[in-house]
Amino acid sequence: MLIFIPISAFLYLGAFPPLYIFASSVLALIALSAKLGEATEEIAKHVGENVGAMLNATFGNATELIIALIAIKEGLFEVVKASITGSIIGNMLFVLGASLLLGGIKYKQMKFNSHAAGMNASMLLIAVFALMIPSIFFNVGGMIGANGITTPIHKENLEALSIGISVLVILVYLLSLVFSFKTHSYLFRTKEEAGVEKKWSKEVSVAVLVIATVLIAGMAEIFISSIEPIIHEFNLPEIFVGAIIIAIVGNAAEHMTAVTFALKNKIDMSISITVGSSIQIAMFIAPLLVLVSAWIGKPMDLAFNIFEVLAVFGSVLVVNELTSDGETNWFEGAQLLVVYLILAVMFFLL
Repeated sequence: MLIFIPISAFLYLGAFPPLYIFASSVLALIALSAKLGEATEEIAKHVGENVGAMLNATFGNATELIIALIAIKEGLFEVVKASITGSIIGNMLFVLGASLLLGGIKYKQMKFNSHAAGMNASMLLIAVFALMIPSIFFNVGGMIGANGITTPIHKENLEALSIGISVLVILVYLLSLVFSFKTHSYLFRTKEEAGVEKKWSKEVSVAVLVIATVLIAGMAEIFISSIEPIIHEFNLPEIFVGAIIIAIVGNAAEHMTAVTFALKNKIDMSISITVGSSIQIAMFIAPLLVLVSAWIGKPMDLAFNIFEVLAVFGSVLVVNELTSDGETNWFEGAQLLVVYLILAVMFFLL
């Protein structure tokens, strides 16, 4: 599908109908994300699974970050927020659900590191808390005032709160990396397979990673250019486009890699990639977007609407419950997928 890279560029430069540009750029982004995922999987063979999973989540989210930055420049703040929501719930419910379902069909019972799952659970709850506070501040704060007097919420205060929370959340995320990879790395070690066949050298893997990321940036620009016309032409809710369509496209790398690992009975890697990606989006990508948007003069806050907050909160509760015992099966994957479909229908009807 890499052929869609030049096709997308041709359609974009030739000012073809937005639907053609949209479809072609989506296929190009999926193909590039697949290559990006393949490269990170190869790097994991050289540096170990834990680091590999983190790299996969990071570079997989590069697509999401690039798309979001371009959308912010275009002023599509609600689409960006929806895509953040969609990426978080998409990784936790759709990608992890598909991984558990397909892996569970092949392997009756799959076990994973309960220590890592426990830390992921606490990080997810912190992430939800961080996203809820600005939303509550914006939606409820104006109703509460001294002596019963309603005081309006000023945009500047909301932006300041969002920036403050963003800095603190990024700090916690960075500390979690120190905890996971330095001071308490022994808690997160998984059994490494001896003699794993390496298709690419480390240098080739890194080169593919960099090239794919650069091409993704170009395709993301083309993709975003078609979003607004598509929304208007088909009368699609912005929240559905952001939470479902952009989120699925932006996280294609995680989709493919997580399922691949699950089919190899490496469910630890699947969980690390999917849940780790959700944590990274909530605690690094979203806060980073807030800081960058303020820096470029188009500030975005962290005030999500009530449906987005509830979707993330509910998803975290479900995932934390299902990953609390250190083992899983196909039925738990099916449960996650059902929850995701329920949320997708809700977003479509909003």
